Amino acid sequence: MYRFLLSRQWVILTLVALVLIPVMIELGFWQFHRHERRVAQNTLIADNLKAKPVPIESLTSPGHTVPRADYWRRVTATGTFDTAHEVVVRRRTNADDRIGVLVLTPLVLRDGRTVLVNRGWVPAAPDQKSFPEVPPAPKGEVTVTGRLKADETTGASGIKDLRGLPDRQVMLINSEQQAELLGREVLGGYLEQTAPEPAGDSPELIPEPDHDSIGAHMAYAVQWWLFAAGVPVGWIILVRREKRDREAEARADGGAGTPEPATAAV
Repeated sequence: MYRFLLSRQWVILTLVALVLIPVMIELGFWQFHRHERRVAQNTLIADNLKAKPVPIESLTSPGHTVPRADYWRRVTATGTFDTAHEVVVRRRTNADDRIGVLVLTPLVLRDGRTVLVNRGWVPAAPDQKSFPEVPPAPKGEVTVTGRLKADETTGASGIKDLRGLPDRQVMLINSEQQAELLGREVLGGYLEQTAPEPAGDSPELIPEPDHDSIGAHMAYAVQWWLFAAGVPVGWIILVRREKRDREAEARADGGAGTPEPATAAV
């Protein structure tokens, strides 16, 4: 009664089931690895935010690529803001998801080198072309505390580096690009300012990155694995149902072919 498994329909169904099982298992592991990466990132962010601030010069230098282990590390920088070369970074959102710009101001350190400081978010100009109103940076020597971030690239951020933008407007925060514009050494990466807080709460400081939520990746992983376990169970149920239906048909055909006994004449 299991010869029906050799039929074209059942061979195709069995092959599909055999393909689905490893695919679903692999999708489960993919989600599980995403869960692990999210947990590791949350731990990294939390640890770096709790670490004691260190001078930014101890973690980066001109041309340096900030490693992932130093992302969000608390750093300090002492120098003088170069507002003449201040630029804004287009199409960025604040904590309320309003679209505006980030204020990127070079800070000239005591040794003459420069570090880029993301001073925060302000609304864009109404026409999207003019330079927006930006609260002035503090004058004189100042010590800025913030989070160390890596240079932005199109590959990592997905943001297109558009050309022909209005004067003093950029798409990416990139130390190499700014070094070419400034004509002097710029430390790799940039500082995302957290202190001192600006007067009047503008620019709006960038909030801490989320390091509490872990998403639903683990739930998705378990879901895929349950689907993978359900495929063979479903296949067995279908096979048994098919076998039962065929046996019922065989019994019905056998009963229909049996003649009724003759009735004796009275």
